[in-house]
Amino acid sequence: MFAVIKTGGKQYRVSEGSLFRTEKVEGEKGQVVELDQVVMVDRDGAVTLGQPTVTGAKVLVEIVDQIRDKKVLIFKKIRRHNYRRKKGHRQMLSILRVKEIVAA
Repeated sequence: MFAVIKTGGKQYRVSEGSLFRTEKVEGEKGQVVELDQVVMVDRDGAVTLGQPTVTGAKVLVEIVDQIRDKKVLIFKKIRRHNYRRKKGHRQMLSILRVKEIVAA
């Protein structure tokens, strides 16, 4: 059984027990969070598609860790005008483990 969920502006294919990284989900380490934007559920070949989400379906995930990603450098330059700007950004990430997929 697997599901396609939508979180952080992206879609992820998850199954029970799998680990995945996504943009920060609010909560503490070890807390169980419910993700209810389920786009698709596959139960042993029986596929249920959402319009846009599957009603009554949810995925329970445990927050394994809250981390920061590698630094991404942003560099702007306009040639011949002595204009240079250098900035860095580190995205907050959550590492999640799927506990249970509840289908409608």
